[in-house]
Amino acid sequence: MCAKTFKGGIHPHDHKHFSNHKAIEKFPAPEKLYIPLIQHIGRPALPIVKVGDKVKKGQKIAEADGFVSIPMHSPVSGKVTKIGPYPHPTGTIQHAIEIENDARNEWISKLIDDEQYFALSAEKMKGRIQEAGICGMGGAGFPTHVKLSPPENRPIDTVILNGVECEPYLTSDHRLMLEYPEDIIAGLRIIMKILGAKRGYIGIELNKKNAITIFKQMLRDQKNINVVPCMLRYPQGAEKQLIYAATKRKVPAGGLPMDVGVVVQNVGTAFAIYEALRYHKPLIERITTISGAIVNEPKNLKVPIGTPLSQLLEYCGGTSEEIGKIISGGPMMGFALPDMEAPATKTTSGFVFLGNKEVIDTTEAPCLHCGRCVDACPMNLVPSFIADNVKNGQYEEAMKLSVLDCMECGSCGYVCPSHIQLVQWIKIGKLEVNKLKRQDK
Repeated sequence: MCAKTFKGGIHPHDHKHFSNHKAIEKFPAPEKLYIPLIQHIGRPALPIVKVGDKVKKGQKIAEADGFVSIPMHSPVSGKVTKIGPYPHPTGTIQHAIEIENDARNEWISKLIDDEQYFALSAEKMKGRIQEAGICGMGGAGFPTHVKLSPPENRPIDTVILNGVECEPYLTSDHRLMLEYPEDIIAGLRIIMKILGAKRGYIGIELNKKNAITIFKQMLRDQKNINVVPCMLRYPQGAEKQLIYAATKRKVPAGGLPMDVGVVVQNVGTAFAIYEALRYHKPLIERITTISGAIVNEPKNLKVPIGTPLSQLLEYCGGTSEEIGKIISGGPMMGFALPDMEAPATKTTSGFVFLGNKEVIDTTEAPCLHCGRCVDACPMNLVPSFIADNVKNGQYEEAMKLSVLDCMECGSCGYVCPSHIQLVQWIKIGKLEVNKLKRQDK
C-alpha cells in the first residue's frame, strides 16, 4: 500500500482507540434544544419563528441571510420557548433558538425516497443542498452550495473527499465511512456531477485500514474514483496538504483549491448531501464523538443539532475524575469550552474531555531558536519569527513572512519546548495585517 503525504507536520498520539471500535448510536432527542443561528462561515441565519410558535421536525426555523449563509431547521417537533444569547461551541455567546421537545417526532413533511434524484440538473441539486442547510462538516463550516458554485473561469476537474480525520481522539468520520460507505460514494458522485468533475478521490489515513479496504472493494471496478491511503501525519487532512498528497498539485500562496481545479469536501458533508438529494432531508443531526481517557463510555453518537454537551456526557456515563479541560473539536484546532451547556452544531465533530493530569502547563519561556517549529510547519513558514514580529508590533514584517498563509493547525505550538503560544500570536498578526490591508485600499 503506497501511502501519500506532505512535507512537515507532526505525529501526535492519535488516542482513537477509545472510540474507533464503537458503532454509531442514535442519541435520543433531549427535552430542550438550542439551535445557534451561526453554525457556519458567513452571515448568521435570520429567525422566521417567534416565541410561542409550534414547530415540527424538519421545519425551517431560520432563513439564510444572503448567498453566503444557510438556513436552520428544527430537529424535533415542539414549541419555541426563547430566542436569545446562549453558549456556543466556539467558546463564545451567540444567538440561538430554544425549542421545547414535545416528544411526538412529527415531521413537517414526510421523508420520501426519490430514487430518481441523480437525474436532477446540477442547479436543482445545488438548490436542494442549499435548502437543506448543509455546510462543510469537517472544518469551519463553509456553506456547501457556495463551494459548489465556482466562477466560470475556475473549472473543476477533481473532487476529493476528506476522510483523513487526523485530529486526535475524533472517530466520527471513521465510523461513518465504515457504516455508510455506499451513501458517501453516492454523495461524491453528486458533487462530481454538479461540478462537472471527471475524477474523484477519497483520502483516508492508514490508521483506518478497515475503511480503506471497504472503499477499495466498493470502487474496484470504477476507473474515475480512487482511494488515496495517506500516511499518519498531522495535519494530513488540511485541504492543501490533502490536495498535494492526492494529485501533486500545489495550491498557490493566498490561493484556493479551485485555483488548481480541485474541490475538497468532508465525507460527512457528502453523506448529508446524499440524504438531502435522495430523501429531501435537511441537516438536523450529525455524527459526533464523545471521548477522552476520563470519559467512562466514549461513544460515536448521531446527535440532534442543538443538543447540550452536558446531556451527551451524561449519556456516556460521565467522567471517572474531575474534568481539567473540555475541547470542542480536536485538541489541535478545537476550542476550549468554559462550561458544558454549549450545544452540538453542524460542524461539531466531537467533544474531548481531559483530566487535570493531561492539561499541560503552558507558561511561556524564552524562545530557544531550536527550529522545531520550522521543521513542523506544513506551510514552510518560520512561526517563531512571525510571532516575534507580532509581539513587537512589526506587522509589515509579519506580512513579509507570509503570516496570512498560516492555516493555524497548531503543529508549531505542539513541538515548541518553550510552550510559546505561536498560533495565538499568529492569529493576532493575521488580524492586524488584514487591518493594514483594508487601510491601504
